[in-house]
Amino acid sequence: MRILIVEDEHRIAQALKEGLEQESYAVDACYDGEDGYNTASADEHDLIILDVMLPNMDGFEISKKLRAGGNHTPILMLTAKDQNHDIVHGLDTGADDYLPKPFSFEVLLARVRALLRRPHESLGEILEADDLTLNTKTHEVKRSGKTIKLSSKEYALLEYMLRNKNNVLSKNNIMTHVWDFDADILPNTVEVFITFLRNKIDKPFKKPGLIQTERGFGYKIGESSS
Repeated sequence: MRILIVEDEHRIAQALKEGLEQESYAVDACYDGEDGYNTASADEHDLIILDVMLPNMDGFEISKKLRAGGNHTPILMLTAKDQNHDIVHGLDTGADDYLPKPFSFEVLLARVRALLRRPHESLGEILEADDLTLNTKTHEVKRSGKTIKLSSKEYALLEYMLRNKNNVLSKNNIMTHVWDFDADILPNTVEVFITFLRNKIDKPFKKPGLIQTERGFGYKIGESSS
């Protein structure tokens, strides 16, 4: 899943970026309100972490303009202000959640997970496809009760596919949501990681594969294929 951080304090932005990347998220960072708005408008993200006090365009204005333009990406606002009228103003401009500074990274991470679940609330923390399960809180992946060890990027790819179970995902769509803007991606990168995943979640098990190729369209994960 791909996250955009808009935070003018470079130290905070970098700490959040590194922490979220360790949790297998792809992360882009902007340090200016106008740049943040332009990036959020031009690129697809699954979540925006948005500071309120920004140069050139504050977080309230960014949120309001994004919503007015039809961008419904979940927004988590960060601010040193914690008074009720600021919280109400933030939510009224279109933010989905509000986190006053200072905050612990664990709390932010819990808010991130909750916001990413919202479009798929019925799925909860456990994502499933047949006997394959992925726990978005513990990052534990199992098939037929057997734990599967994945790299950070393999995990991110599997999580994105499971959140979109039974939907065909193009290579471009996968790259947009699993890799950040600065990633050095080759044309066959998605194919390579799909192969890595198949070698871990399909091939070791004497069962039909879960990851399916839709020729000319992309990939999907769903019920076992014959």
